[in-house]
Amino acid sequence: MKKILVIEDDKIINNIIEFLLKKEGYIIDVAKDGNEGLDKINASQPDLIITDIMLPYKSGLEVTSYVKANFPKIPIIIVSALGKEDLTIIEAFKLGADDLVAKPFNPIELILRVKRLLL
Repeated sequence: MKKILVIEDDKIINNIIEFLLKKEGYIIDVAKDGNEGLDKINASQPDLIITDIMLPYKSGLEVTSYVKANFPKIPIIIVSALGKEDLTIIEAFKLGADDLVAKPFNPIELILRVKRLLL
């Protein structure tokens, strides 16, 4: 059973992602900010991380940078309302993000991207 950590400060989006992925058989853990996310990553080393970029305390970019430096094999999907051409998205990919899903996202697209990275 694959474990996914969702780091998102929007409770509604957290609930949607959690519902979708639990339905697919994944174990889901959620964090509401970057600090909580890093604590959970260190404690449990999930199989995949889904993170927003704009988070309280530590940004999704800081989380991505930390994960890729310490757990380089954990794939990261960025979920963001920022446009694909935005410099922040480019920075996320430079730091090692594996994929991007734009908000609002298509649930089927998110599931397919998760499955592709967990093959």
